[in-house]
Amino acid sequence: VCATMRVMTSGTVRLIAAAVAAAALASCSTATKDDHTAHESTAASSTASPAAHDADDPTVGQMMIPHHQQAVELAALVPDRSTSPALITLAAAISGQQKPEIDTMKALLATWGVSPDGASHTSGHAGIAMQGMVDDATLIKLEALRGVEFDQLWLTSMIAHHRGAIGMAKSEIADGENPEMIALARNIVTAQQAEIDQMTAMSSGSTG
Repeated sequence: VCATMRVMTSGTVRLIAAAVAAAALASCSTATKDDHTAHESTAASSTASPAAHDADDPTVGQMMIPHHQQAVELAALVPDRSTSPALITLAAAISGQQKPEIDTMKALLATWGVSPDGASHTSGHAGIAMQGMVDDATLIKLEALRGVEFDQLWLTSMIAHHRGAIGMAKSEIADGENPEMIALARNIVTAQQAEIDQMTAMSSGSTG
């Protein structure tokens, strides 16, 4: 009986040892597989390409940013020089709209690894021209004027400025690829055309 028990005990020990070894092997295999999967996921994440875009997307962004910045600067001239409540309200609306758009375009350019400082104030890239920028002489004159004379020159200047922005936005809609940049361009066309209509009416004396 004792001999039989020794044989059974020895066999049981071998079975237990085999089961433990099998479990350890399975655990190592699973861990190795998980580590490999995690490595593949990390590698895929690190090599993920930025949002789809073509050459026109960053080009328009590089030109639209300083264009918008000048619009914000022009808007800042209004409160101290105009006596028209409607014009003061409009200038604040233009600034409030275009500042977030500048931030959006800068963020997109950063995603694409492109500097926002790649465009001059007079020309663009890829056949896209920067239009409507107010020249230095006009800016100096605007700073010196007050009242109705300021209002008229400011409205004339900003109407041309908006038309330039719409032209660039339309080129982005036609030739761009990035969905967010195209959506931004569509918003620019809609908002700035409405503002052109308002400023045209104000310039002709239809509203005060």
